[in-house]
Amino acid sequence: MTRETIGNPLSWSVQRLAGVGRGAGAAVDGIGSHDITLPEIREIGLGDIRAALRKGIEDFAALRTDVLTAVVLYPVIGFALAVWALNAGQVQLLFPLVAGFPLVGPVAGIGLYEMSRRRERGEDVSWTAALAALTGRVLGPVLSLGCLLAVIFALWIFTAHAIWSVTLGPEPYESLLLFLRATLTTSAGWMMIVVGCGVGFLFAALVLCVSLVSFPMLIDRPVGMPVAMATSLAVVRRNPVATALWGLIVAALLILGMIPLFVGLIVVLPVLGHATWHLYRRAVV
Repeated sequence: MTRETIGNPLSWSVQRLAGVGRGAGAAVDGIGSHDITLPEIREIGLGDIRAALRKGIEDFAALRTDVLTAVVLYPVIGFALAVWALNAGQVQLLFPLVAGFPLVGPVAGIGLYEMSRRRERGEDVSWTAALAALTGRVLGPVLSLGCLLAVIFALWIFTAHAIWSVTLGPEPYESLLLFLRATLTTSAGWMMIVVGCGVGFLFAALVLCVSLVSFPMLIDRPVGMPVAMATSLAVVRRNPVATALWGLIVAALLILGMIPLFVGLIVVLPVLGHATWHLYRRAVV
């Protein structure tokens, strides 16, 4: 059956510019020229989530050396952001940075999805082979979706700072202890907590909806970012309870992983990354 495709001037031009090369042309073309047919969505439940987590643990156990190499940078960046907030006198941004950093977490799982896909097919599963596969048609949509999540993260930080400014701000606090005391013992502090958590929940729900299966689908199939996001939203609509449960599990595990100075993320992220791939395989035909 012939697949419908959508061309765009950007991809057409880049492919024909001298010196750009085929790889760059394929990457840009992948953003807007792709199969536009949405796949069939399955109904999933608690059993599917358990199975996905179990398979995620199995993948991590089988690939732990390569996996640890691929994800160790993520907790390092998170720790660096926290240190910057403390040293720069921006203690009010510490919690938004820590709580909001998982908004770009799906990007960290790109290599993990490819590793799980390769292990499923009996192919080479080293992280170098996984990253080497992220070229051509895959690169453009993946980078575009990653940039979208980065923009959402930046908007969250801006919003969190604005909430602090109208409650406990705008004067900065000299130490983390003084900030925590004001946050936990004043009405303005409690107002900041309630409003901040409510708005943060909305940001987290948005990212969950648009990225639930988007990145695994971009790696697995010749589709562009719009189709991947539309499929992710379709999975959420078909499985609202399972999606909410998955979001709670992800949030709880990420919190546990962050507690010991982000070190726990070295284990939590691979398990969640591999499990996300298997959840995608169960949710999308």
